[in-house]
Amino acid sequence: MHISKLLQDVRRLFASDPDLAVFFGYDPMQIPCDGDLLAAVLAACLPAGAARDRLRALAGVVFAQNPQALEMALEDLLASATRDRDPGGMATTLHFSNGFHLLLSYRVTRALWLAGREALALTLKGQFTRALGGEIWPQAQIGRGVWLDHGLGVVIGQTAVIEDDVCLWHGVTLGSTLAALGPNRHPIVRRGVTIGAGATLLGGIEIGAGAVIAAGALVLRPVAAGAIIAGPRAEERPRREGSFAGFASLAQIKQDIGEGGA
Repeated sequence: MHISKLLQDVRRLFASDPDLAVFFGYDPMQIPCDGDLLAAVLAACLPAGAARDRLRALAGVVFAQNPQALEMALEDLLASATRDRDPGGMATTLHFSNGFHLLLSYRVTRALWLAGREALALTLKGQFTRALGGEIWPQAQIGRGVWLDHGLGVVIGQTAVIEDDVCLWHGVTLGSTLAALGPNRHPIVRRGVTIGAGATLLGGIEIGAGAVIAAGALVLRPVAAGAIIAGPRAEERPRREGSFAGFASLAQIKQDIGEGGA
């Protein structure tokens, strides 16, 4: 049976300290594939008991029956491990990144929502909100290669759209103004946008591709592609030479490591 590089690295990580198996509640030597590995790690976010056991089984079925959900979760992991400067690679990011866990929880609840199990998706969303300190509604649409650094305090509303290669820091809110209650009441965040800690984006506004929203900005109006927005009044600032220009895209990451190198 083929054992992926990720699973091999996880087995080496757990071999370095046997107490990891106790706290995460599983033995990687008993895990046959990446889907079951992700399910076990996600289940460890909940307290030990019947709910954790049931979540592990449910997530395992989701990843086995929905190859796209598994593929996107692994791409999230690759993007998170590459953009995060902490050492250890994908195996450590998988186990120690709260932001990745929050995004992984969304991949499962989203799959359940699309499969018609809406009440269960919302039930699990509530469980993860309490466990991880962030909230992503399963109705939101999130693309590939997204990175949630820390994940704490992140709120992503029901009609929000996040395209590929977007990076969000802790405390980011993609919310509504309550003035508009229609199907497009949350922000649309285009490809490659970076949103700093504590930024609040409200309403059905569009954030153009490659824009940078600085920490603490309050954004109530559309943002042009490539713009830098900063300050409590969300003022646009010119992009200076050598200033932050965004993280590497998922496609660039894959090219750098080579296809199948993850």
